[in-house]
Amino acid sequence: MIMKKFRSDCPINCALDLVGDKWTLLIMRDMLVTKKQTFKEFSDSDEGIATNILSNRLALLEEHGIITKRKLPNNKKSNIYAPTQRGIDLLPIILEMAAWSFGHRANLNPDMLLTHQASVELYQQDKVAFLEQFNREFDEPVIV
Repeated sequence: MIMKKFRSDCPINCALDLVGDKWTLLIMRDMLVTKKQTFKEFSDSDEGIATNILSNRLALLEEHGIITKRKLPNNKKSNIYAPTQRGIDLLPIILEMAAWSFGHRANLNPDMLLTHQASVELYQQDKVAFLEQFNREFDEPVIV
């Protein structure tokens, strides 16, 4: 893994240097919350990420050990992406951002509200149990 040189030693700055751009967090949201795994699934997201940006962000996430990439067993042309433990550890940050947005009703699309609100509410009820269950689910083999 190549270690990135950070602009400062501030932990918030270091985190933002790794995952602070819009696209990286949305890719991780899709991977963690909606269980997307393939390039096509990520490129089909509502936000309309350009394929060159998606390729770049997936490579960056892999380079920094946040996700892994492997070939599908039955299709050697396609890759599947999965979070490492380092990537899974981003889930509380993503859910807290969603909870903040729900709490302030920041221009929410009703369809998105239904998609994510249940996860956020379960997370807020018992964060430790939610994260333990989530980790158990990602320990299981990925099936495509």
